[in-house]
Amino acid sequence: MMSSFQTIDLKILPSDTFMKGKLPFPGYETSGSSGMDVRACIGQEGDTLIIQPGERKKIPTGLAVEIPKGYEIQVRPRSGISLKTHLLMVNSPGTIDSDFRGNTNVIMGNLGKEPFIIHHGDRIAQWVISPVIYANIQVVSELSESERGTGGFGSTGGVKLLEKHKHLNYLI
Repeated sequence: MMSSFQTIDLKILPSDTFMKGKLPFPGYETSGSSGMDVRACIGQEGDTLIIQPGERKKIPTGLAVEIPKGYEIQVRPRSGISLKTHLLMVNSPGTIDSDFRGNTNVIMGNLGKEPFIIHHGDRIAQWVISPVIYANIQVVSELSESERGTGGFGSTGGVKLLEKHKHLNYLI
């Protein structure tokens, strides 16, 4: 796919299960996509994995990667799964570091009341390649003033908005 985005070389080592399961490699679905869809690698066509209500499971991708130093892969949820199901990525975004060489997984949790079935080949997450910037830690005796100050967790109006809509049964 031709793109005007910056590119890097990402080395992928597929597992035997991935190759036998005949899955497509991660890829960008459109020319403007920032994330590559990755799929569940459970075995072969027809194989499934069940996530019970309240349960978390590692869903294998069947892939190991070699990411260039200075980059990471952010493992992010697919918006359709988040909107249309009770499945969530519980460590979103996950991070695959450049020095990790093991098989990659996606941690999914079922917040629903019914078991959820993941099928071999289901698109379960997105990989977004991001540059990594290291911080130089500076220990100081005080921090500069800011408009927000020490306010957090709803201090900019989010909680007030939810309080206005208590009738919608949001947790606040």
